[in-house]
Amino acid sequence: MRKDTYVVIMAGGIGSRFWPFSRTNYPKQFHDVLGTGESMLQMTMKRFQDICPTENVFVVTNKDYKNLVQEQLPELSENQILLEPVGRNTAPCIAYASYKIAQLNPNANLVVTPSDHVVMKQDVFTSVITDAVDAAAQDDVLITLGITPSRPDTGYGYIQYIDDASKPIKKVKTFTEKPNLELAQMFLESGDFVWNSGIFIWNAQSILRAFRQQLPEISEIFEEGNAVMNTPEEQNFITRAYSQCRNVSIDYGIMEKVDNVFVLLADIGWSDLGTWNSLYTINDKDENGNVVDGEVIMYDTKDCIVKTPKERLVVLQGLEDFIVAEYNNVLMICKKGEEQRVKDFMAEAKSRKGPDYI
Repeated sequence: MRKDTYVVIMAGGIGSRFWPFSRTNYPKQFHDVLGTGESMLQMTMKRFQDICPTENVFVVTNKDYKNLVQEQLPELSENQILLEPVGRNTAPCIAYASYKIAQLNPNANLVVTPSDHVVMKQDVFTSVITDAVDAAAQDDVLITLGITPSRPDTGYGYIQYIDDASKPIKKVKTFTEKPNLELAQMFLESGDFVWNSGIFIWNAQSILRAFRQQLPEISEIFEEGNAVMNTPEEQNFITRAYSQCRNVSIDYGIMEKVDNVFVLLADIGWSDLGTWNSLYTINDKDENGNVVDGEVIMYDTKDCIVKTPKERLVVLQGLEDFIVAEYNNVLMICKKGEEQRVKDFMAEAKSRKGPDYI
């Protein structure tokens, strides 16, 4: 365990593709999605227990979720919970954490991870992260973990790398964020591309240098706050800073543009659990291909994912390839192949019934 290794957990999103289970006031990262007795956030925290000290873990979240983070991760101090006044995508989120940690330790090596991913191979994950941190500590490189794609998914970034068998960490040749379906299919068939996992490793000085070069307006905003980071004045500064930041992802803003991006191929049993289909994919199926979490009686039903409250008896007949999801005041029944419309359903629910339904 290295004292210069720090972990940044991004936990501010609302997970709208996972509606109605993920809601504005209680997003999916705070739910026990897999039925393990731990939330996604708690599972993410535990994932790094052998990688860095607890005091080196920082969670970036929306100010509205401060109490949820404190309840689920009581081992963190208030200074380890970074509160965003408003969501501005991943670049400002990472800039905030990077400037704050660099002020504490200029030699820090950072692992940046979403809070809602699943990693099934913990030992492999620990080894991979350790190797990546070692590489980032030695060179000016921005590293992402690459996952072998299993389908032409348009929700991921795709990485083409220079295949040098002598080097485990490969130089990235092209970095394409969220291609259309035709392009994603070509990437899959070529066998030359991996998914960008969204888990990044770099030295604090390397990422700050990249911000200064590629997103100078964001860099300038946060550099003005160096003197107040980790002081009582930090939150007031962040409120002002975020009002000036544009909405931009780290992928579009930096990773696609710089020439020192590397990828470490990682067979870690990864899923981002971004959608109902991703939850269906990683779960055990019954003899009819169903994934069921709830009190459910089924007849002539196959290849469905059902997640309903334990206190409600649900009877299904004649369904095939459907999502049946109920949480709080919303029941959604949707074809699995149409799950990209979930955001539309959510918007319509808000329009008709108000914010209590999203």
